Amino acid sequence: MTQSVPLRRIWLCADDYGMAPGVNRAIRELIKLKRINATSIMVAGPAIDRTEIDSLKQELANNPDCALGLHATLTAPFHPLTMHFQPLDGGRFLSLGNTLQAALLRRFDPEMVQAELLAQLTAFKEFFGRAPDYVDGHQHVQLFPQIRDAFVAMVRDNAPQAWVRQCGRALPLKQRLGNPKALFLDMLSDTFRKRCSSVGVAYNPGFAGAYDMVRGGDFALAMTGFLQGLPDQGLVMCHPGFVDETLLSLDDVTDQREQEFGFLSGNDFPRLLLASNVTLSRS
Repeated sequence: MTQSVPLRRIWLCADDYGMAPGVNRAIRELIKLKRINATSIMVAGPAIDRTEIDSLKQELANNPDCALGLHATLTAPFHPLTMHFQPLDGGRFLSLGNTLQAALLRRFDPEMVQAELLAQLTAFKEFFGRAPDYVDGHQHVQLFPQIRDAFVAMVRDNAPQAWVRQCGRALPLKQRLGNPKALFLDMLSDTFRKRCSSVGVAYNPGFAGAYDMVRGGDFALAMTGFLQGLPDQGLVMCHPGFVDETLLSLDDVTDQREQEFGFLSGNDFPRLLLASNVTLSRS
């Protein structure tokens, strides 16, 4: 008798809820369709208010398998929630490149970073009445030197039941060399995982979803690759959305978000999950 292979349970997480109304609407629609099972909330985004939160809560009530996370934000064009955060550029966080440079040169004050992250966690709790299921970082800032220590300490002390996102792939080195962006995240994640393990903070065992979103590409093909070799409880990040004026003013990734939404909401995606022996169910 042929023994069936157990389904791999994965997290498919839509980032950036709160960035723009069109992003929020696309994420809610995918939760309604049960095509994602996690979304990360950007409390520092401009599209976060009671109406957007209540609309999300309505969809979550009908999809209890969907996890809710905090999308910690420390890069431009967004603004800090705390008054004295430094360094800034015109009142906004530094750009991604300058944030990484400042972290590598150890120009951040870890206590100041931790205070900002705690303010964002507090805002999340005020919106939802509970701590997040997990915490991750916009543009992977949680992996950066200095920031990672403040990030892990904040989660350990204030959301101890939450897990955090590491961005290392569970693939042999030979298979990881073809994607420079993902390889860089692999290297940063190695230190991040060690830091988490040293203080008892849980993290996802595998990760996928890094590709060149600005240049675009075939998201269906990319998703097929993401699912290959992803372990049980691994995480795939995605960025669905509808283009609107707010998104155009904030982010370089626009039309590709609509392509992601189109694939995830269409008929081919469930067939891909079935063919890949993957489920979005928690059990």
